Parts: sequence; structure tokens; C-alpha cells
Amino acid sequence: MTPRSPTLEGFRVMFRRPSLGFAEIAWRWSFGAVAGLLITLSGFEYLDTLPVTRSDLWLLRTRQPLLISQAVGHIVRGSGFRLVEAFVVLALALTVGWILLAALARAATIKALLTHFREESDSSEPGPIWRIDPLLGLNFLRAAVTLAAVVGCFAGLVLGGMASPPDEPAPEGTFLILLSIAGLVWLAWSMVNWLLSLAAIFVVANGRDTFGAIADAVDLLRRRSGSVFAVGASFGLAHTAAFVVASTAAAFPLGVATVLPWPMVLGGLIVVTLLYFAVADFLYMGRLAAYMAILELPELPVPSFPPLVLSPQPSNCIDPHELILSDVPAVS
Repeated sequence: MTPRSPTLEGFRVMFRRPSLGFAEIAWRWSFGAVAGLLITLSGFEYLDTLPVTRSDLWLLRTRQPLLISQAVGHIVRGSGFRLVEAFVVLALALTVGWILLAALARAATIKALLTHFREESDSSEPGPIWRIDPLLGLNFLRAAVTLAAVVGCFAGLVLGGMASPPDEPAPEGTFLILLSIAGLVWLAWSMVNWLLSLAAIFVVANGRDTFGAIADAVDLLRRRSGSVFAVGASFGLAHTAAFVVASTAAAFPLGVATVLPWPMVLGGLIVVTLLYFAVADFLYMGRLAAYMAILELPELPVPSFPPLVLSPQPSNCIDPHELILSDVPAVS
């Protein structure tokens, strides 16, 4: 069998098996729609709990910024605890729902990819026995890492505020500290989140538990670092190109915002955003297929060159019939 490139195989699966990309879009967008609906309903429910008096309504109808700010401050006074409570409950509910839904969806997509590659390689060996619990554990760790990243960004904001006292304000120093800490936190979060998402492959492919799958992912990164880096770089460049194209397309409706009505401008932005998210989901499935190809396909052979063998020189390499200086008679 001719060895194939995992990167090209990932793009090949992405275009020849579009059902996998549509499945990824289905579960991600369904969760996003439900989350948006819950956030909207929670916002309306929170607004219903705010007391509005007649004096507040009168101040709001004056259309004076100072009077409106006083009315809003009076309305929301004392409701901060209810807002925090609603946010915590909503965040916990969405996190639990995402852990369950993402585990089921990832199990289905990885199983479909595993079947695809083993059918192409004519492998009849039965798949390993795997459970859903390790996928739940990996998603729980991803949620915990995301929470830690959010806390780290807030810590950067606090440290930036401490570096700028009220008597000697230094907003540029605060911004620099916040930007540096947020960049480091984002880098650490992206690396750990990528490793945990890669470990999900080994749960279904090898029947590993949560920490065993993480260990297998680290071992794959150690053994096949070149292939893994090539896949990440290729699909990263493709994702960047999609983002640039989407940003350029989004600039068009914004450029004609003064000519077209705002519903058309908003609709154009929504269409461009949804198309970008769809392309990003397809690229994610292609990258996942490329990682699966690294495991299932034979490794590309490293070109080897025959060793350079020096022919042995004869011990007596002097021609006996050739004159040398000692054979020439001295000239007096």
C-alpha cells in the first residue's frame, strides 16, 4: 500500500464525507441556539424582577442622559446579587449540558472516522470496548481549564488595577499588564484544551480511560511530532485564510451601511458570520480526521541513502616501474 499524507487525508475526508461536517454543525449550532435562548429568557426574567416607579419612568422619558442614568441606577440598586445568582445557575446548567452533548457528539464522530479508515484499509479486527465516562471526564477537564482561564484574566485585571493607584494613575501600564497576562493565559488554555480534545480520539480508538487517553495523546505528540505539527499548521493556515475572507466579506455590508437599511446590513453580517462558523466546523472535522489518519495509516517511510563505503586501498600502491628521486643518479 502506498503511504498517504495525514494532512491530505484530512482534507480528503472533509470534502468526500461532508456528512461529518454537517453533524458537527448540527450539534454545535443546536447548543448555541439553546444557550442563546436561555440567556435571552434569563435576561427578560431578570428585568421583570426590577422595580420601576413612576418617578423612574418620568426620568426615563426626559431623554436627558444625566436623569436617565439616575433612574437606571435607582432601578438596578440592590439587584446585583440576583444577577450574579442567575449567572451562576445559568453557567452551571450550560456547562453540564455542554459536557453531556459534546461527549455524545464526539463519540459519534470519532466512531464514524474510525469506521471510515478501517474500511479503507480492509481491517476486519473488532474495535475496542470503550465507555462514555472518559469523554465526560475530558470535557469536565476542558470546562475546568476554561474556568481557570477566566479567573486568570480577572486576576490580570486586578493586578493591572493594583499597578495604577488612584493618586498616580497609569492606564498604559494597566493595559500592558492585562494584555500580557491575558496572552499567556490564552496560550496556556489553547495548548491544554487542544491536548484534551486530541485525547478524545484514544478513548474511542483504543478504549482508554480519561488519564490514559491524555497519556496516549502526549505519547503521540512525542513520537509523531512532525506529522502532528504539519496537520496543525496546515489547518491553522486554512482557518486563518477563512477568517481573513470572512472579515473582508463583512466589511462590504458595513461599507454600504449608510445606503442600505440596517436590517439588510445586519442580515448580511449574520450570513457572513454563519458561513465562517460553518467553514470552521468543517475544518475542525478535517483536522480530527487527519489526527485519526496519523493513528490508522502506516507511517511515511523516511528516505534512506546507502552508506558511503570507501574501497580499501592496496597496501602496496607504488608502481615499481616508476622512477622516484632516489633512483635518479646524483649529478655532480
